Amino acid sequence: MRPTLRQLSYLIAIAETGRFGEAARRLNVSQSSLSVQIADMEAELGAHLIERGRHGALITPAGKDVVVQARLILREVEELKAIARQSEHEFSGRLNLGVLPSIGPYLLPSVTRHLHERFPQLRLAVREERTIDLDQHLIDGNFDLIISTVEDHPEAETAFLFREELWVCAAPDDPLSSSSDPVDLEDLKHHAFISLGAGHRLSLLVRELATMVGTHVSTEYEGTSLDAVRQMAVMGAGIAILPSLYALSEARRDPHLVIRRINHTKAERKIALCWRRTSALSDRYRSLAEEFSKTANTILDPKA
Repeated sequence: MRPTLRQLSYLIAIAETGRFGEAARRLNVSQSSLSVQIADMEAELGAHLIERGRHGALITPAGKDVVVQARLILREVEELKAIARQSEHEFSGRLNLGVLPSIGPYLLPSVTRHLHERFPQLRLAVREERTIDLDQHLIDGNFDLIISTVEDHPEAETAFLFREELWVCAAPDDPLSSSSDPVDLEDLKHHAFISLGAGHRLSLLVRELATMVGTHVSTEYEGTSLDAVRQMAVMGAGIAILPSLYALSEARRDPHLVIRRINHTKAERKIALCWRRTSALSDRYRSLAEEFSKTANTILDPKA
């Protein structure tokens, strides 16, 4: 007898909670039943998957490999169910979507309304993560889809969504804030840049621009959010480098905010919807990509 889907889901729950009792409560089963199922699976596979101790349940190296495959198997089963449920023009069920924190809050509120109108049975479960984490969690099956920078997910299938230009924001009394016209890199030469912390693709792009300009990225402050980066710039700690979705959304909300587009071909990033190449729902995902792209380009229109 091979491991069952139920046993695989039990193993994942233990890996995520670190305890048999908590996993049993999450799954609404008795702890003894869960323990028996795990023991049966270990016997079938001929390997110890979990180390049991007073401090909880630790996944063994072999167990970690099994958990990765278990997530992928369960996701493929969910995709199989989705295909069976859907007619040619329908999209239903739950999709786990990972998204960059510099994109999610400014794109998803608008796009989810349109998606609900077009696909009323579709449910998105959204989580924001850094670029590096998005890639890993797409590979291991935690996410069905991610919205991220194209170049950071070479193993994924992608659908281009939109191009984001980069903008600067400075303190109100800084000469850079005296105009809203595009700004050349040369004009940024004597300013320290402020960006998000390590692990974000945006921070790497900002560092590349700083090198081109001949300036540096501030080591005194690394933001945990774009709001924090902008506020530090307004206080005179340097100039914030901000992507279009955020910059234009905030400029519409705050008429006193001065932002200026960086006039350079390197001051941009390409955003895509990404999924595993093995997914059976590629055609459906491309239809979702059309909705994301349409909404994003409306937000990115400076005249909107």
